[in-house]
Amino acid sequence: MRPTRAALLVVATALTPALLFTAPAFASGSAAVATTTAVAATSDTPVDEMSEDELRAAIAAILADEDSGRAVVREANEALNGTVDDMRTFLKTGYRLAQAEDDRVAIARILYAATRNSDKRVIEEANKLLDNDSPEEMRAWLETGYRLAQAEDDAVYIARMLANPDISDGLRAAANAALDDGSPETLRYFREVGQYEVDG
Repeated sequence: MRPTRAALLVVATALTPALLFTAPAFASGSAAVATTTAVAATSDTPVDEMSEDELRAAIAAILADEDSGRAVVREANEALNGTVDDMRTFLKTGYRLAQAEDDRVAIARILYAATRNSDKRVIEEANKLLDNDSPEEMRAWLETGYRLAQAEDDAVYIARMLANPDISDGLRAAANAALDDGSPETLRYFREVGQYEVDG
C-alpha cells in the first residue's frame, strides 16, 4: 500500500463517525460543475488577461460553491490573500491540484465505507484510482463512475438477499422490484432504506 493511501485511510478511520454520515451515496450534480474552470463561471476573459477584480470574482465564485472541499477553500483563500500572480496561478493550476486533493480524500472515505460493506467493485475501482493518482480520472469517477460501481455492488447485495430461503414474501417482492427497476438510485435506496421499510 502506498504511504499516501495509508495516510488517507488513517484519516478516514479516525473520522469514522463523521464519514458514515457525510460520505454521499453518489456525487452530487453540483460537484460535476467543479470540473469546469473557475473562469468559465464568471468571465469569458482568459485568466492571463483578467483584471484583479475579475480574478477575485472568479475565486469568490469557487468559495461560494458549497461543494468546494477543504483544500480548495484553503488554496482559494491563500490566493485571495496573495498577489495578482498568486490568484492567476490558483485559477490556472492551483484549483485543479486542490480539487484533486479533495477528491483523494473523498475517494478514501468511499473506500473506507466500501470496505466495511464488502463492496468489491467500489473497492477495486477506488484502489485503482488512488494508485493511478490522476486528477482527471478521480474527478470523472466521482461524477459518474462511483454511481455505476456502487449500483453493481448494490445489485449483488440484493441478489444475495434473494438467495436466502428465509426471506419474507414482502421483502422478496421489494427486492425483485428494485432489481427489475435496475437504476443506481433505486438499488441504493432499497439497500440503504427500502429493505427496512418492508412489512413482513
